[in-house]
This record gives sequence, C-alpha cells and structure tokens, in this order.
Amino acid sequence: MEIEVQNLTFSYGKQPVLQDVSFSVQKGTLTAVLGANGAGKSTLFRCLLGFLTPQAGEIRLSGRPLSAYSRRETAEKIAYIPQSCVPSFNYTLLEVVMMGLTNQIGVFDAPRPEHKTAALEAMESLGIAHLAHRESGRVSGGERQLALLARAMVQNARVLVMDEPTSNLDCGNSALVMERVSALAGEGFTVIFSTHDPNQAFRYATQVLALQGGGVLAAGRP
Repeated sequence: MEIEVQNLTFSYGKQPVLQDVSFSVQKGTLTAVLGANGAGKSTLFRCLLGFLTPQAGEIRLSGRPLSAYSRRETAEKIAYIPQSCVPSFNYTLLEVVMMGLTNQIGVFDAPRPEHKTAALEAMESLGIAHLAHRESGRVSGGERQLALLARAMVQNARVLVMDEPTSNLDCGNSALVMERVSALAGEGFTVIFSTHDPNQAFRYATQVLALQGGGVLAAGRP
C-alpha cells in the first residue's frame, strides 16, 4: 500500500476542515478527490505533502508515518503539481522542468549535462520535448501543465499530487493532460488529483474519494 490515511482531523483554529478522514491509495492507481469548494480537498493535499500537521490521525507513506520523513525524504517520495497559470517570469519549458532537480543539485552548483538529459527525457515522455526552448508564456495552458508534470517526474518521486490540474484549461488541453496522467499511472506512478468534474473522475480514475463538509461522503470505484 502506497498511502494510508487513518482518522485524519485538521482545524484552522476552531474551524474544523477535515474530520475523521480515512482512505488508502494503492501503488500505480489514479485517485480522484471530488468535492465542492470548502470541502477540504486542498487542506487534505497540504497534509499529504507534509505542509500541515493534523491535530489527530495519521498518514503513512509506504508503511512509514509521514511525520517520520524529513523534508528532503518527503520530496523524494511525493511531488506536487499545482494548477497551470501564466508565469510571472518567462522561463523556457526546459528551465521550468529542471527546477524539479533542486533536491539533487547543491545550492551553489550548476546543473550537469545528465540533469539536462533527465529533464529532456521527461519532456519527451510527455510529448513536449520539441518545446524545450519555447518560453513558458508562449505555449498553451495544457503544455505548461505538462511541463509542471515533467518537473515533478525529474524529482524522481513516484507519488504525484495534483491540485485541480485542468481547472484553467479548455476541453482539448484538459483531455491532453489527463491522457498523459493516466498513462503515468499505467507506468507505476501513484497519482492523486482533485477535480470538480465527476465525468473526469469517472473516465480516468481508478478510485474516487468524495468529500463533503470535511468528511468522507463516499470512497471506492468510480
């Protein structure tokens, strides 16, 4: 079992957000987290990434409590892919992908040729290697999202947490991203993504976790 969440509870001050949430995620599966705004999806993800410490319950990663991992160890296990947005700085897509190598390169070191090769291989696997030197502000939202996915892949983490990866994309780019994500799950990556679209969960997910009011409304096959 890749991830096991047991009786997870989290509150911001006196405001409860997650209440007694339990579920498990198997290796190589694609889990969709469904729920309205305020249902607790983003807070759940922050707990899974180790950014927030729950008041009660436990998260286990590969059989070990998440709290026992260092920040670097967590980054080696779990990668986060945020929503696609227009970047503030116009890096090339290759530069964006290579930012995923920060846990492998010293603070004052420059990337080595093998790092560039790894970044290009990740981009090739997602079909965007031909855009390596294109500025990120001059590609589609779907292509930017795939670059963020490639950035997570070069991090060498096998668990990918995606926060509404297609929320700002049109239908064509949404399908492009989700087809690539589905293929990664088929290659052994464990993917957890949040979505507002039940049809997307039904089409792509191996399992669904539906949240309502901070608790589990339903969990199981789509």
